[in-house]
Amino acid sequence: MWKKSWVLMVLVPLISATLSPAQEKKATRTIRIGVAKTALHPALDADEKGFEKALSDAGFKERANVVYDRENARGETAGAQAIAQKFIDAKVDLVHSIGTLTSQAVAKVVKTIPVVFSSVTDPVDAGLVPRSSSPGNRTGTNVTGVSDRWPIFVQFETYMKFVPKARKWGTIYNARDTHAFVYIREMREAARRLGMDLFEATISSSAETEQAAQFLAGKVQAIHITSDQTAISSFEVIAKVCNEKKIPLFAGDVSTVSRGGIAAYGLDYFLVGLAAGGKAYRILNGQKPGDIPWGPTETFSLVVNEKAARAQGIVIPPVFLKAANKIISN
Repeated sequence: MWKKSWVLMVLVPLISATLSPAQEKKATRTIRIGVAKTALHPALDADEKGFEKALSDAGFKERANVVYDRENARGETAGAQAIAQKFIDAKVDLVHSIGTLTSQAVAKVVKTIPVVFSSVTDPVDAGLVPRSSSPGNRTGTNVTGVSDRWPIFVQFETYMKFVPKARKWGTIYNARDTHAFVYIREMREAARRLGMDLFEATISSSAETEQAAQFLAGKVQAIHITSDQTAISSFEVIAKVCNEKKIPLFAGDVSTVSRGGIAAYGLDYFLVGLAAGGKAYRILNGQKPGDIPWGPTETFSLVVNEKAARAQGIVIPPVFLKAANKIISN
């Protein structure tokens, strides 16, 4: 579990900078790839970069033999639908859809062009893959991709080892966010299985975050913030309360750790995009998307923050410092 994740080693069998003669012939023509991104967001931006890095390393390089048509739906369904139709009209060779909103719009209308989705929490529920196709299986359609479902149980189990005496845990989330509630249900189940008590503080806006954190401070021994954009947007506010009250704070997103969390064992969205790029490479070299298994991200990163740990009154166990992919010291 604690071996460092070298995803490029995993992808070596799939992508190589050395092309076969047949691959070189295909690479001589310009490939057009439509990129449909749900919104501007650091995680989705990292996904996009990872995807393009995978293809570039495999010989499909922008301004050489690849043209990217990058579009941003700005979180709007109508915008996502317009982007999907634009790619059909432009007859792109492949579509990379990033996020659930754009992936749903693309999958609904793009039926003959290969589609690779990424950063989609539940591809089955979103209608991107058949309900008969479980993770790790083929879709039999023009769609394949990578899910960014967070490893909730593993995260909770991991954070417990940082503070083994903590039995009462808290979390903050927006009760109106249906996406977040998927993870909250999983947190409840994880707490039950691990014998923990989970205290929940709900908010309707970021303005309520500090009050929620203060409420939990009097009841819990540690706090874990999962995939809730309202709470994450005010993570520094939660960290400030945790620093004052000496309550260990953990994140679900590795990019959030630098904002005051002690640790996160979770997704590096660059690696999500890198995995999706590996699937795109196989398609561009002749495989049918429906024959390429879709599935969740299997590579996670551990990021720890020694500065936050000191502020919140704990010492990070040496085993985690040794296993960490990244250590924030100051």
